[in-house]
Amino acid sequence: MHTMLVLGGYGFFGTRIAAGLVGNSNVRVLIAGRDQAQARGSARAMQLPDDHAIRLDATAADFSASLRTLGVNTVIHTAGPFQGQDYKVASDAIAAGANYIDLADGRRFVAGIGVLDDTARCSGVLVASGASSVPALSSAIVDVYAPAFERLESIRLGIGSGARAPGLATVQGVFGYCGKPFRRLENGAWTDTHGWLDLMRYEFPQPVGRRFLGSCDVPDLEVFPTRYGSVRTVTFHGGFASDIGHLFVWMMAQLVRAGVISSVAPLARPLNRMSRWLEPLISDKGAMFVEMEGVGRDGQAMKRRWCILAAQNHGPYIPCAAAIALAKKLADGVAPHSGARPCVGMLTVEECLAPLKGLDVRVVADPV
Repeated sequence: MHTMLVLGGYGFFGTRIAAGLVGNSNVRVLIAGRDQAQARGSARAMQLPDDHAIRLDATAADFSASLRTLGVNTVIHTAGPFQGQDYKVASDAIAAGANYIDLADGRRFVAGIGVLDDTARCSGVLVASGASSVPALSSAIVDVYAPAFERLESIRLGIGSGARAPGLATVQGVFGYCGKPFRRLENGAWTDTHGWLDLMRYEFPQPVGRRFLGSCDVPDLEVFPTRYGSVRTVTFHGGFASDIGHLFVWMMAQLVRAGVISSVAPLARPLNRMSRWLEPLISDKGAMFVEMEGVGRDGQAMKRRWCILAAQNHGPYIPCAAAIALAKKLADGVAPHSGARPCVGMLTVEECLAPLKGLDVRVVADPV
């Protein structure tokens, strides 16, 4: 029996990941976090015994010892925001002889996880950061199409969310860089853009349709230029189901850039609460796209697009799928070799999509 401890297992993404693992006959799921009552409530909802709900503080000095006592084989870290976090949880997992998976979307956090590579290899464990829509699923998609290009030059990605409001930690993470500068590769040069600016109107396949999107700082901007050496442009844009909501965030980003306010982060909690109130009035549909351009094997310009569409507010399950898939590979003993690195090249698109079966999710993609 492979023991999986889901840290933040009663949260927005943690609940979905834990539920996705509960039905696996060779996996023992522990729901962990600082709130014992919430952990127990989540465990009971999944028909798990009360002793599978664990009160655990990842910041505590004895966190690693607790993992050993519980016999944890793999830690799945869902307790963001990861922007600004250090690697204590991953380091403690390694010290306890446990594998580590996270859903981090923090660019520096994911790109820098390699500092733990030597330690993870010595302990014989896998440390995978960014086992989510980006960069796990996004890189798996590019890997499918990349061999068809003689020279892959541009990768543009984006996500338009549905009405279901994410957890507070996610909102705090994305608002933390709202209006603030970050660098991305464009036309072969590293240039500055600003969080949630660079406003564009993107046409997703129906029934999602047109959405406002703004520039976001994600791990792909750092990881992809190295992974795909011929690429000269990598961009990522994100947006909300509500046009009004998106334009409000865009306006706040303008104020931060202009120096009128220092940060939008203090508004994360009230805006998150408000978005939950408005859910019934907003589209339940969301989507993700990956666009690739370059030169094909025939020497001609080539462009390919891959999209995944979700309805009935099933979009939030997509960021959880890669972590579930990788966790199942670990439990089955077929996971990638030990070491610490971003979660790229570890999963196929089919593996990433397998946990989404039965949901209102479909793929619209150009042929390879």
